[in-house]
This record gives sequence, structure tokens and C-alpha cells, in this order.
Amino acid sequence: MTTQRPDLEGLLTFLRQAEKLKDTLRSAHTSSGRTESVAEHTWRLCLMATLLRDEFPEVNFDRLIRMCIIHDLGEAIGGDIPAIDQDPDSPKGADERIDFLSLIAPLTERLRTELLELWDEYESAATPEGRLAKALDKLETILQHNQGKNPADFDYAFNLSYGQEYTQEHEVIVAIRQALDQETRRRVHESATGL
Repeated sequence: MTTQRPDLEGLLTFLRQAEKLKDTLRSAHTSSGRTESVAEHTWRLCLMATLLRDEFPEVNFDRLIRMCIIHDLGEAIGGDIPAIDQDPDSPKGADERIDFLSLIAPLTERLRTELLELWDEYESAATPEGRLAKALDKLETILQHNQGKNPADFDYAFNLSYGQEYTQEHEVIVAIRQALDQETRRRVHESATGL
């Protein structure tokens, strides 16, 4: 005999909608030249968090990884707006939050509350977990920009200022940022000289 679980239909509806992240494309390209999906970005962000876990003993890793997993879920509805195209006077967070709320609507109140708290914590970057998730998100993006086989007109120089405010707090984050900035300067030079 099976027990009916009314919450499972909402869970499955949510998971079906979240699957759209597999097809939601970003402006970054993979090393083979294929456009990267939001889901692929999220996967490597979570991998980075996992690999750096021991560097941040003060951070609640479970909370951090859940935050990393859900941080771009709203993009399943509204798509990704490349950082270079974002209007500082009209942050994408407001629209993305509305999309996120729509996406999580089929879930139970407990899950909606939990996920929204994580999403808001990521957006505000006001906690150690939120700041680290933001920093790693920016670093993963720059890593992909530098690693990707990008179009000839790709603006590598944008990476040098991108996410600076989030990547200056912890020595390992600073070291990764410095290595990525060095790669970025090399890519800028290569792009400018046609190498």
C-alpha cells in the first residue's frame, strides 16, 4: 500500500520547472566554444565551494552549498542577463526575485520560506555564507570567461573589475582573484594582438 503525499506533486512541478536551467544559456563559452548553461555554472560553483570547504571553517557548509545551488534558480524563468549588460540603476535581483518566487510557488510553505531565506541571504551578501557564495560565483564566472573559447569580440577586460567588492575578504579568495586577474590580462593582450 502506498501513502499519498500531496506535497510531492508540488515538488515534482518545481523540479520540472527548475530543469529549464539546463537550457538557460549564459554569455560565457566552454573551452570547446559551446555556450555555457546556467546549470553548468552552478555545478562548478558548487564544486569550487566543496574544494575550498576546509579554508572556511567558520562557514556553515550545508547552508553555503544550498545557497550556491539555488542562487540562479530565478533565471529558469527570466533567463540570464550577462553582467556586462546589467544596468546598475536597475539591478537584476528585483526581477529575478519575482521569478524565483514564481518558481518556488508549488513547494510547501516550509520549503518556500527556507529557499527564499537562502536566496535573500545570497543577494544581500550580509552573512559569511552569503559573502562566500557571492565571491565564488564571481570567481567561477571569471574562470569560465578566461577558460572559454569565446567570440573574437569578447570583452575580457570587463573581468578585471567584475565582482571586485566580493573578492577581497579572505586570503584564498584574494589569491584566486589575483591568479584569475593575471589570466585575464593575458587574455586581454592576446585578444588585442590577435594571438
